[in-house]
Amino acid sequence: MIIAVFPGQGSQTPGFLAPWLEIDGSRERLDAYSEQAGVDLVAAGTEWDADRIRDTKVAQPLIVAAGLLSWAALGALSPARPQGVAGHSVGELTALAAAGVLSEADALRLVGVRGRAMADAAAAVRTGMSAVVGGVEQAVLERLEALELTPANFNGGGQIVAAGELDALAALAAEPPRGSRVVALQVAGAFHTRHMISAVETLRAAAAEVAAADPQPTLWTNSDGSTVSDGRTALDLLVAQVASPVRWDLCMASFLDHGVTGIIEFAPAGALVGLAKRGLRGIPAVAVKTPDDLAAAAALLTGGDA
Repeated sequence: MIIAVFPGQGSQTPGFLAPWLEIDGSRERLDAYSEQAGVDLVAAGTEWDADRIRDTKVAQPLIVAAGLLSWAALGALSPARPQGVAGHSVGELTALAAAGVLSEADALRLVGVRGRAMADAAAAVRTGMSAVVGGVEQAVLERLEALELTPANFNGGGQIVAAGELDALAALAAEPPRGSRVVALQVAGAFHTRHMISAVETLRAAAAEVAAADPQPTLWTNSDGSTVSDGRTALDLLVAQVASPVRWDLCMASFLDHGVTGIIEFAPAGALVGLAKRGLRGIPAVAVKTPDDLAAAAALLTGGDA
């Protein structure tokens, strides 16, 4: 089974969309996404600097749009499609669109709502997120609890993302758990924690107004790594996920249980392939960062050479 995976917030970099706009029809598609999400995604993905695209209400639509552009580009190149899909955090919206649960238009409208609501929630208290890489998991969790930080992402491969107030994150970086290192993430809030409860309610109201079909390929949820066959359930889980931990570690364990034979990460790619190298050792993986990577992704789907 080849599984398509879609990254979350923090994976964006300045100018990363520029090569994708060289594909026929991509600019027109991105213009439509911009209108649906309420963000100028062409400018954001080609001109704006790192600080500007770090803004939650910009970053989230930008990441979903990039994933859908690269997904469509692979579909135009190869008739073969991944048999499974999963997204990390906001990447779950991309995954639901790729799986046919949501239309692309609804996915972009919802990510616009999600980004704005989470930005508003983050503005109430100065918070952020940092990855803790390495160390003994129990010791890491105890250190986070002592600092009143939340383990917001269990990413597998020895990585846990801590979320909470900036002073506490600074203390964590100054004295990391033994054998670990702390890396600040390019996000502007403590996502997947109690700080996001208000955003859940806003997104739930918006999600109630869209249609949700059952997924066509196998679809995983971040809530507990299980597969979801009902579209409305998948959307409800995605909404609740805004204020609860991302269990990517359990998703990867479930990939193995389902006989994964390859991973394709869509733009802006790299982070999830990096986790797969540690959590899914020996499984071939392709990061589709630019259109030049599409041939390798198509080859993985068909069992050929890139």
